[in-house]
Amino acid sequence: MLGRLLLTVDALGMCFGTIMADCLNETHMFNPRWRPHAKFHNAQTVFLAIILSGLTLYYTWRRAKTPELRREFVFISAITGSIYWIAGLLSILPPGTMGVDPEFGGPGFPQSKVFVAFIATGLLGAWMEYC
Repeated sequence: MLGRLLLTVDALGMCFGTIMADCLNETHMFNPRWRPHAKFHNAQTVFLAIILSGLTLYYTWRRAKTPELRREFVFISAITGSIYWIAGLLSILPPGTMGVDPEFGGPGFPQSKVFVAFIATGLLGAWMEYC
């Protein structure tokens, strides 16, 4: 049960954390310096996080008729609960990307700690349920 709760924390962090960080402040959607196409990709990322969060919750709490099927659901939850965070960590790699715009205190990549914490939470939860 604790494993499912950790997967749930991962999913809710992905959904609500993304909305709070990428939509409800002046650094992203409400940044007048952002071009419409940048806002399009921001919205795409937010909706991806919401969809992955929903899938993670669905497979975390879906009833399974067999232990084998339950393990498969947990495996799927681990994948869907990690994709967004992994993509976030990889996003710093292309040249010219920054974790924080200079006008808001960059350079730096403060998100990395949050991303790693949520990946660890979800994978620990999946491991607890899987074993």
